[in-house]
Amino acid sequence: MSRSSSASNTSPFSRPEKSVLVIVGPTASGKTPIALQVASQHDGEIISADSRQIYKFMDIGTAKPSPEDRRRVKHYFVDDLNPDQWFNAGEFGMKGREVIDEIVRRDKTPIVVGGSGLYVQALVDGFFEGPGADPEIRNRLEDRIRIEGAERVLEEVRRIDPAAAATMLPSNTRRIVRALEVYQITGVPISQLQKSRVEINFQSVFVGLWWERKHLYERINTRVDRMLERGLIDEVKMLQEKGYSPKLTALQTVGYKEGFEFLRGEIDYDHMVFLMKRNSRRYAKRQLTWFRSDTRIRWFNIHAEDDFPRIASEICNYYSQYGK
Repeated sequence: MSRSSSASNTSPFSRPEKSVLVIVGPTASGKTPIALQVASQHDGEIISADSRQIYKFMDIGTAKPSPEDRRRVKHYFVDDLNPDQWFNAGEFGMKGREVIDEIVRRDKTPIVVGGSGLYVQALVDGFFEGPGADPEIRNRLEDRIRIEGAERVLEEVRRIDPAAAATMLPSNTRRIVRALEVYQITGVPISQLQKSRVEINFQSVFVGLWWERKHLYERINTRVDRMLERGLIDEVKMLQEKGYSPKLTALQTVGYKEGFEFLRGEIDYDHMVFLMKRNSRRYAKRQLTWFRSDTRIRWFNIHAEDDFPRIASEICNYYSQYGK
């Protein structure tokens, strides 16, 4: 895969009437500070493609943009919902496209920023081919089939997606699991996804932030330390005191999950820190695996935070050349 910190002379993009800049990268790669600089230079507004920043009370553990940053540059899908409210990639895609239209109408630049590859895909591509597998959801559904039986789980498919269920037998366990997996990820029945194409009325210009693995992992470890110094455990306690269950999907997130385990006395502090760092590194690896498969992404090499202003300027130049 070619990675460069400057734009090439050959564009992979046609010149659209409306274009959106998409900045992706793994956790701790510098997406927020770089996006803020790009937005300032390009009169942009930021659409957060992060599956957790949309939730209130989860500021430290999600590395949410500060109130000052949000006053300086308008953000969408940040602090909109309580942790017990349901939200998924399919809904984000539909609402996000409405936001893009609104931003363009005001003659500003839409900038999609995030590390949730599924949310980015839902927004800029729709879900015609369906999302990738989610091992956690899939394992849970397979466990249900073993415990409850395939017929009972198929009955759930009949309730949410009768058209798909009509083509299944209890012996079709893989199809049963896939139908429920897709619905839980996207909120849209798989039969609807299979017959519909989402019309995308804008061109996406993708850029990615690339660090050498060793340096990225060092940044992740340091970031966890800083989150704890800023009061991550107090944030977890506050969520607990507000009555939010650690079983909520929003709270099954690196940092919060381990924090709840520590507060319940299941692990000690040092082991909690170890797990937060290890699980954050694993999450970054999964993010990179997802994004590396997307050949539309133009990667920009970063070696240190001092590179951020230069990278932001080069991204602006790249978007000016290949965007609107």
